[in-house]
Amino acid sequence: MIKNDLYLKALRGETVERPPVWMMRQAGRYLPEFIALRDKYDFFTRCQTPELAAEITMQPIRRFPLDAAILFSDILVVPQAMGIDFKMKESVGPWLDTPIRTMEQVQNIVTPDVNDTLGYVFDAIELTLQKLDNDIPLIGFAGSPWTILCYCVEGKGSKAFDIAKSFCFQQPEAAHLLLQKITDTTIAYLKRKVEKGVSAVQVFDSWGGMLSPTDYQEFSWQYINQIVEALSPLTHVVVFGKGCWFALEDMTMSKASALGVDWTIKPEFARTLTNHTMTLQGNFDPARLHSTPETIKKMVNEMINRFGKDRYIANLGHGILPNVPVENAEAFIRAVVDWKPTL
Repeated sequence: MIKNDLYLKALRGETVERPPVWMMRQAGRYLPEFIALRDKYDFFTRCQTPELAAEITMQPIRRFPLDAAILFSDILVVPQAMGIDFKMKESVGPWLDTPIRTMEQVQNIVTPDVNDTLGYVFDAIELTLQKLDNDIPLIGFAGSPWTILCYCVEGKGSKAFDIAKSFCFQQPEAAHLLLQKITDTTIAYLKRKVEKGVSAVQVFDSWGGMLSPTDYQEFSWQYINQIVEALSPLTHVVVFGKGCWFALEDMTMSKASALGVDWTIKPEFARTLTNHTMTLQGNFDPARLHSTPETIKKMVNEMINRFGKDRYIANLGHGILPNVPVENAEAFIRAVVDWKPTL
């Protein structure tokens, strides 16, 4: 039994004394101990070495009173497992020497046995769970098929992912085949994570907001929903679509346990779009962690009061930025832990 199950209670929609709190990318570049490991090992070495991934996952847990841990990994381990050779290039980010841009390339992509290709992730889960010792839940995650397609076709990060969008519109058959292969691999990957002991999984649709509402249905949501349908009988599924407020009504009809929202939507509007029935997660602007600790506390209290304490998980509206002071991250977390209802 997990000693602190506040996060799971929120996912189940149970009444809580305060909302649970964790931060997207909480095991990351704002921590000096993370930077020390980053300077010794390259990015994918850290992802692919279970001892390092478990250690990095635990770093914020040792510092802060967080209600959940999220396994240190990367969304690009899935396409890597499919034979798509992503690298992490210095001062560029994700990089693919030969982007996927033809039907022939898509047809040659394999749907792998995840036990063979992603065993290091499952070993990291085992090591992390030993270190957590049932104190708090562990979250597993994957990128949405659309977001992974964006990197595969673009070959790198982008402000607008125009090449990826053009590929979908000019070669829809190839795009849908690639999306389905990514979806099938992701489902197998997340199912194995659940078998290994994660308490919930989150799907990150970082680039969903690049699509129109109609195109979002065709190229993103239908594939995310396949993942939700496959995983929801086994565990809690959280869907976070950055810039995807327009899809919240459709997402509410799914079997997802919670929906993440970014900082561009008012809490009241997010509640309205989700019919006041869905657990919501978010939505503090990560850049606001550059405010003073006093301002952060005030804003966090206001955020919780606007969302309401139940069916709510306090989080950022996207991943924490690398230059945020550690004491400001702590101020955010402690503001949630210390929150009291106004009488």
